[in-house]
Amino acid sequence: MASSELWAIDYEIYGEVQGVFFRKYTEEQGRKLGLVGWVKNTASGTVTGQVQGPKEKVEIMKNWLRSVGSPMSRIDQAVFSNERQITVLEFQSFTTKY
Repeated sequence: MASSELWAIDYEIYGEVQGVFFRKYTEEQGRKLGLVGWVKNTASGTVTGQVQGPKEKVEIMKNWLRSVGSPMSRIDQAVFSNERQITVLEFQSFTTKY
């Protein structure tokens, strides 16, 4: 069954994404989709993280990160890297790192 394939992807979001609840909304969206991973602010003003879960849910999250974000955010660019199939989830939940 192809839908049970687990995927992991790293992301970095550029734009006005700090101080606009981007991490909070990202965590909520990840949990709503049943994904695991993390999100955090970077010193350079971007938001970075990793998402893991079923491939179709990861694709939904990628689209959300690319085009939705938090209501007050402005997303200029979303960079996805290190996309790979995994055999087991490496996180228990979706969390914000500080």
